Amino acid sequence: GGGGISCVLQDGEVFEKAGVNVSVVFGLLSEEAARQMRSRGKSLKAKDGKLPFCAMGVSSVIHPKNPHVPTMHFNYRYFEIEEADGTKQWWFGGGTDLTPTYLNEEDAVHFHKTLKEACDKHDLKLYPKYKKWCDDYFYIKHRGERRGIGGIFFDDVDSPSKEEVFQFVKSCAKAVVPCYVPIVKRHCHDSFTPEEKLWQQLRRGRYVEFNLVYDRGTKFGLLTPGSRIESILMSLPLTARWEYMHTPPKSSREAEILEVLRNPKDWVH
Repeated sequence: GGGGISCVLQDGEVFEKAGVNVSVVFGLLSEEAARQMRSRGKSLKAKDGKLPFCAMGVSSVIHPKNPHVPTMHFNYRYFEIEEADGTKQWWFGGGTDLTPTYLNEEDAVHFHKTLKEACDKHDLKLYPKYKKWCDDYFYIKHRGERRGIGGIFFDDVDSPSKEEVFQFVKSCAKAVVPCYVPIVKRHCHDSFTPEEKLWQQLRRGRYVEFNLVYDRGTKFGLLTPGSRIESILMSLPLTARWEYMHTPPKSSREAEILEVLRNPKDWVH
């Protein structure tokens, strides 16, 4: 039950593909989805094998045309489950992360500092904790590298109180525009070569690999009966490329970003 709105821009002047999903859904958890949640340590007591749930969230993925403008993703969500005895479990999750084709340290510092400021308003321990969680979550195991240079990520957050967590999530969501839009404006008119565009396409291939193989939200959507596949796969880029045995030259700008993706950096200290 429920539904949502998907808005997608394709072939824009600045954004090759950019989408926003807003969803408010409810129903019964599929056995596979419930199994996934239990694997994360959730103790869920079903009634006659059924677990009513409601979920709501906003998510966006932006893939720019210019390889010097990074891809950005954010998602913030709330989940609630009613157990057999009528008690309700709830939690918030989400995050904001950046996936550049080429490393620009000034952009990386700006992005992470803006997210840190949003977290610090609530607890100084949150940014380092959720920054590491982001680096760990967006890890492409079969490649040995992260999807991007991270940001913040958290899930299953259900303390100290619903209102306090909600206020924190709102601060994170309000940080999305100031952490990203200045980077877009700084680079959207940069010149680029066909070789740089090719590298962007190869990096987008990695983005696709992560989203289809590992991303929890994509998996949950695909396992939910009656879900809208176009909205779930909105995060995929318009174009991507896979070349056999492609390796960038040593000491190149392409090799530089790979080093950071294999060994995450502390950008704010």
